[in-house]
Amino acid sequence: MNTPRIMLAAFASGSGKTTVTCALLQALVNKNLKSAAFKCGPDYIDPMFHSQIIGVPCCNLDVFMLGEDIVLSLLVKNSNQADIAVLEGVMGYYDGLYGVSTYASSYHVADITKTPVVLVVNGGGTFLSLAALIKGFAAFKTDSHIKAVILNNISSKSYNMYKTIIEEVSGLPVLGYLPKLPQAIFDSRHLGLVTAAEVKDLKEKMNILAQNAQEYIDIDAFLKIAAQAAPIETTYIAAAKVAEVTIAIACDKAFSFYYADGLDVLKEMGAVLVPFSPLADKKLPLCNGLILGGGYPELYAKILQDNISLRQDILQKYLDGLPIYAECGGFMYLLDSLKQKDGAVFNMCGVIKGQSFMTDSLKRMGYATVTCQQDNILCCKNMAVKAHEFHCSDSTNNGNVFMAQKNNGQSWPCIHANGQIFAGYPHFHFSGAPILAQNFIKACAAINK
Repeated sequence: MNTPRIMLAAFASGSGKTTVTCALLQALVNKNLKSAAFKCGPDYIDPMFHSQIIGVPCCNLDVFMLGEDIVLSLLVKNSNQADIAVLEGVMGYYDGLYGVSTYASSYHVADITKTPVVLVVNGGGTFLSLAALIKGFAAFKTDSHIKAVILNNISSKSYNMYKTIIEEVSGLPVLGYLPKLPQAIFDSRHLGLVTAAEVKDLKEKMNILAQNAQEYIDIDAFLKIAAQAAPIETTYIAAAKVAEVTIAIACDKAFSFYYADGLDVLKEMGAVLVPFSPLADKKLPLCNGLILGGGYPELYAKILQDNISLRQDILQKYLDGLPIYAECGGFMYLLDSLKQKDGAVFNMCGVIKGQSFMTDSLKRMGYATVTCQQDNILCCKNMAVKAHEFHCSDSTNNGNVFMAQKNNGQSWPCIHANGQIFAGYPHFHFSGAPILAQNFIKACAAINK
């Protein structure tokens, strides 16, 4: 792969990585450049914004969930036909597994892919000290891959002072800046930014960001840095076909957390994915299996409850033997009910006994390895799979067919699974665990026999 590529990273979350990435992606689109977009780590929401801009799915590069070789192959797969690949980092650049290692960090991704990095720095309140921080940050690793800086949230009056001090102290070029743009801010909620589909004036905000990027950032210099990326000698090998099946997949504002490459694995194995809306559709489409991804069912609990015919249809199809795969929000939807923080309770599908309830903080957040305790629709006993959890809710019945384990020693039982269903809070990536996709398709194909 010879596609130019570049990563936007930062000291920490909240520095404006997503804002600057969106601004530059839209500016590149405005220059008629075909871009491929990637997000480091397990994030679902930022890729939605990238995808809205470039018109094709943004893909995740997650070393923990996928491993180094698959990260490389997915980068190649999704950027071979592009003029430039733009990677957005996650958290702080060096923050990896549990914050104590660079493993699975943005730096780890940049290092294995040999991608040049531009550091997004949120300015304000400091000048020389900020230059010192940038110098130390870039020198933390012998080859940090950091090639330049873009400033965020500063004024045109202060830019020249910042640029001069940073370049003199750190030796890194400053490519420009984005000013404060209150009219282009994306709202946030308990799991991060609102989803792209919920931003009514998204196109207008993206154009505002792009106009400012074109005016205040040296995009030609940005492209020259991307062109310095060394070729990647890796190819992508598609998954072998398993069987032809039709799988209904929940896709609307309540359920939208999916990894694009993971869905591609299902398609390569023979699945036709038919989207439907638990918010609007009264019946499931004709299908051999059902996937319910994560999302925000708590925001649409009343609408989900009122769609009685679909809830009843899902329950009846389950009783009739339909294979079901559900993660996080999809798992919450399968329970008897969902309880909001104000005490209001809404009926859900009743496929699994128990209630989910909203909490004031994230529960069991982060990466984990889950180990199977008994044979089920997707796994054999003792099989270990990489996963992650990210939710401000819990349930009275989280399941116990798997044991989740973090490197820090924390462990907990999770997931309901038998010969027909696999449902729980953990998220998985089929590209990193294709056996899960293969076994689900086999189960879907079996119900036709």
